[in-house]
Amino acid sequence: MSRIGRTPIPVPAGVEIDVSDMNVVTVKGPKGTLWRLINPEIGVSVDGAIINVSRKSDAPRLRSLHGLSRTLVSNMVTGVTEGFKKELDISGVGFRAVKEGKKLVMNLGFSHQVIVEETDSIAIDVPAPNKVIISGIDKQEVGQFAADIRKKRPPEPYKGKGIKYSYEVVRRKEGKTGAK
Repeated sequence: MSRIGRTPIPVPAGVEIDVSDMNVVTVKGPKGTLWRLINPEIGVSVDGAIINVSRKSDAPRLRSLHGLSRTLVSNMVTGVTEGFKKELDISGVGFRAVKEGKKLVMNLGFSHQVIVEETDSIAIDVPAPNKVIISGIDKQEVGQFAADIRKKRPPEPYKGKGIKYSYEVVRRKEGKTGAK
């Protein structure tokens, strides 16, 4: 049995779980509602304040889906209660970010400004000119949105300029040495 898959998921107070006949799991909480279609061969059952995920057989394909399905449901419960966030750091001379209404306007050393629009499910916060915080209830969507912003100007290894995750360490390279 999968160690991750067999671990029960505790349901906090204020969260409603609904599993339909088509194996669609719907999670409603204080921050919003998420739903996901789970493989029909994976069983999801709600016993009071605990969710259990099980599989029908020991086929290799189902063994790999067991832990994945449990983690996806767990992330949905976490998302509607606490939410997820990614922090991005902008470094470089003249590189900065400003929030104007629902738009994130970034100066990244290009001849033009880079503008990213905030969506309904994603919130952008700019506490400092060189820090951007992306938050939302869907972990995958938050991660993809942050990756798309990082892709606008990834960190380069010589001076470390660009957009990086706050936990990311940029490995620096030594520049050219002038021959005399």
